[in-house]
Amino acid sequence: MRILLVEDNLDLAHAVVQHLRRGGNAVDHEADGLSACRFLEHERYDLVLLDIGLPRMDGLSLLAELRRRGDATPVLMLTERSDIEDRISALDVGADDYIGKPFDFRELSARCRALTRRRQAQTSALVRIGPMTMDNAARRVRFHNRTIDLPNREYSLLEILVGRLGQVVSKNEITNRLFALSEEAGSNTVELYVARLRKKLPRDFLRIVTVRGTGYLAETTHGNGMAHD
Repeated sequence: MRILLVEDNLDLAHAVVQHLRRGGNAVDHEADGLSACRFLEHERYDLVLLDIGLPRMDGLSLLAELRRRGDATPVLMLTERSDIEDRISALDVGADDYIGKPFDFRELSARCRALTRRRQAQTSALVRIGPMTMDNAARRVRFHNRTIDLPNREYSLLEILVGRLGQVVSKNEITNRLFALSEEAGSNTVELYVARLRKKLPRDFLRIVTVRGTGYLAETTHGNGMAHD
């Protein structure tokens, strides 16, 4: 998941970024509303975490501007727990959800996952492709009765490819969704993660095909479809 955090409390922002990155997400950070507004004119994210009390442009004004220009990116507002008026205003302006400060990082992660599932019209975190099951909440893969252990970044890569099963996903898109702009991702980094993932997947069922000069394509060898529970 590619996430933009807009938060001016640098200590909190650092903690949130580190937590979400440990979960396999690509997370960027902006500390003021105006910079974030300009940044979002040319960058696309799966989710925006948006504080209300921001310098130069407050969170509600930024959200209103995003919706005015047709940006439907899911937005999770960070609000003060006691301020019900801010929560109501955020929802009225176009926020998809809110979480009150101080918050538990586990709840934050769960709300992020729920919003991205909602955008993909999924009703559950469980995805089945024939005998393979992906539990996106637990970030666990099972093939028949065997668990396939994947580090978070490899799991995120599998999510990206399986989400477009049978379609080519460009290397540039994978890079953008796996790594934050502040992270060093060399030209061979994606190839390295693809190679690691290939070694762990059941090759007689799911293949990752390299499309030269374009990207990668995940396909099943037996024509099994994908289902959500």
